[in-house]
This record gives sequence, structure tokens and C-alpha cells, in this order.
Amino acid sequence: MSEFQLEIDGQAVTATEGMTVLEAAQSAGISIPTLCHHEKLEPFGGCRICIVEVEANGWTKLVVSCVYQAEEGIIVRTRSEKVDRLRKTILELLLAHAPDSPPLQALAEEYGAERDRYEKDASFCIHCGLCVRYCAEVKKANAVGFVDRGIRKEISFVPDIAAKECNDCKECFPLCPTSYLQAVFVLTESLAFPQEP
Repeated sequence: MSEFQLEIDGQAVTATEGMTVLEAAQSAGISIPTLCHHEKLEPFGGCRICIVEVEANGWTKLVVSCVYQAEEGIIVRTRSEKVDRLRKTILELLLAHAPDSPPLQALAEEYGAERDRYEKDASFCIHCGLCVRYCAEVKKANAVGFVDRGIRKEISFVPDIAAKECNDCKECFPLCPTSYLQAVFVLTESLAFPQEP
């Protein structure tokens, strides 16, 4: 694969063809926060917290670094007034859903996000999709998925599949940044899984 140079936070970074901006930054030890990214999974771009500023040919735009392909000669800023302001707002929206999530609280402290800026809608799921994608892409079990769309979207276990697959697996549990998944599993288990004698 061919290599090329880009600039991230004033540092020259060598990337290879097919790398995302996030991967290029990580390869150079430059930190960009993520909530929905996992090295074993296809990029998703759902949480938007990895947003960065990219300058190319004199134009600047905001992009989601986990899905945006690195390109020769681009200039990337992982922190700027605009990026930090957007991350703060995104965090405040996510905190309305999962106010007690340790990863969200840590990022909120870093970016000065207010925990109570938006009215609470304590669904506890931030729709990062880590559990759904891990189960589908890595485990090939499809025991958990999204139900509905938009503001009504939720995570749900497929009882027939989950009853066979999940008790011995649960690899997706530690991926969940809010611990919501464990609660849904326990509820599904109590309502739908066959009880052992």
C-alpha cells in the first residue's frame, strides 16, 4: 500500500492508503475521543464525538474522523474552538440520556460539558451501536439489534437467538459505555428466556 503525508495538530503524520483520519492520528499517538469506535468493527460514525476540522485546498470542514479517509496533504485539527464547542454540545445531549456513564462524565469534565443542560431522557442508551455491530460483525450471532428509528430507536435482544447465544458469550457487555446493555439483557432474560429447572 502506498504511503503519504498529512498534518495532524502541526505534526507530520505518515498514513497508508485506506486509513481513516482517526487511524492515522492513533498511529502517531495523537488522541481523538471516541465512543462508538472499536478496532475490530467497521467504522460507524454514530456518536460524532471524534469530529475534527480538516483543511484541504484552502477549504475547512468538520468531519467525523472515524469514517473520513485520510488524504495526502490535508491539515487536521483535533482541537479548536469550533471542535471543542461541538464536542461539548454532543456530550451534553448524550448526558441527557446517560448521565451516570463514567466515560461520558470523564469527557464532560475535559470539555466543560454541563450535565443538566438538556432535559433528561434517561434511556441510558446513546446508540453507539457497539453491541449490535460486535454481535453481527465479530460473533456473527445477530442476537442484539436496533428496534425502531429516530428518537424511538432502542437496543433489543432477539429472544430466540439470545437465549442460545448470549449466556455463554456476553462479550459485548464491556463495550457498552453506559452499562445499559446489561440491564436490557437481564430484563430480556427474565421475560423471555426459558428458565432452567
